[in-house]
Amino acid sequence: MDNGAFEMQGEGRTNYSPQKMQQNNNYSPSVQDKRSYCSLMRIFLVCFLACLITTAIGVLILSLVYVGHFSPQSDQNPMGSSTEKTPSLSNIDSQFNFLNHLSQSKVFQFEGGATQWARFRNNPLDYSTQEERKFGDSINSHQAKMTVGTLRIASKGLRAPSWVFNANVHGFVVQGSAWVGVIDDGGSTVTTYNVTVGQVIFLPKNILHWMKNVGDVDCLLLLFFTTHDEIKFLDVDDAFFLTPEDIASRSLKPEGGVGFIRTFQKQGQDQAINLPQSLNELIQNATYVQSDNKLVWRYFYDLKGSKEFLFPGGIIQWARYRKDGVGLNDNEKIYSESLNMHADSLTLGTLLIYSNGLRQPHFHFNAHEMGYVISGCAQIGIAGDEPVAEFSVGIGDVFFFPLGTQHYIKSTCEEDLLLILAFSTGNQLQTLDMDDYFHATADHILAQLFLKKQEEFKKIPRFADDQAVNIP
Repeated sequence: MDNGAFEMQGEGRTNYSPQKMQQNNNYSPSVQDKRSYCSLMRIFLVCFLACLITTAIGVLILSLVYVGHFSPQSDQNPMGSSTEKTPSLSNIDSQFNFLNHLSQSKVFQFEGGATQWARFRNNPLDYSTQEERKFGDSINSHQAKMTVGTLRIASKGLRAPSWVFNANVHGFVVQGSAWVGVIDDGGSTVTTYNVTVGQVIFLPKNILHWMKNVGDVDCLLLLFFTTHDEIKFLDVDDAFFLTPEDIASRSLKPEGGVGFIRTFQKQGQDQAINLPQSLNELIQNATYVQSDNKLVWRYFYDLKGSKEFLFPGGIIQWARYRKDGVGLNDNEKIYSESLNMHADSLTLGTLLIYSNGLRQPHFHFNAHEMGYVISGCAQIGIAGDEPVAEFSVGIGDVFFFPLGTQHYIKSTCEEDLLLILAFSTGNQLQTLDMDDYFHATADHILAQLFLKKQEEFKKIPRFADDQAVNIP
């Protein structure tokens, strides 16, 4: 190295010799002075550079310490800023891939009612809990084409006319009654009908509709949307206020022109579920007309009044498509065909399991399944691509079974278990139960698989009654 100081530090006395000393003594004084001057300058420059580097590193360390101690953290920021870091879901119990405590979720309050959701959010910070996020991510990653929510409308309240951009809507009335309106293409046909507990509504994607509570108690609907992404919709009042005044005036041609349009005032509170205090002053005469059955049954199904499929352990009723209308009456055929003609529609059903009854292990070839507990309680088991411990569900809980995942539901309360189920198909649902696939598999195949003698499988009996829902 050129710098003598580093030579001394690096090699020390091991490189010292009389010969080197003699060579050094042969230098003339002027040369030695010049070399000493250069060495001192180099030492000075190296030391100066080292000081600059040390200072810069110190400033950087202090900056990082300041940021670490004084910058807002995600758990300290009540506003939920999008710059916050979202915690990992790896520590959240895997059951929340399939379970959502919907009744305990955040309530979105409006002047005329409220909504609650079990759904996917594009922004993870929009979830109320990490368990909700686990469920939302699960239905999205499985491409489930299902989202569920509750809609509560107070007496005389109105779910404002609106349309959903990216989903069909299937609703089940849990409580109360409502008057539903649907406006078809071109506005030439308006279908209106009344629904009550146990009945189903069907609202195709991008069709304008409204729901008005016409009873004396809250109307509670369970709504399934055929999307696993964020739901996108537009209310009529929002569309109106997003339209320039002159354009609205030229379209509607009201008396008073633009002046009349300017008398509309946008409300400060979202009017998605509307119930103004001045309602009695605004409306003098309201009628709730029921359209002809040929129109109504395209968007309506009397699930509670439909055929009951009886099993030893419970009852199933269906709002579904049946090829060629097999087993359906004339009105039900209208609904069946309407369901089938719309892409990404759902099959709905109610499942009543008697106390201690079991919906035996089964899976679906062509649909994801989502369910909501109306009454009772249950234990649920899942056999899929990852181990999941059996978990409990109660009133207001939602569960999700991905396509092809084997699952069972066991009623565990003294009260009967009542569920509303949705399946992501508008075609005939294809299902295989455990007892059916055991009976359909050759005994010698089972013997080889389970290492049991072939005759042992004769102990599995066949019953005259379908054991899909059984009881001990």
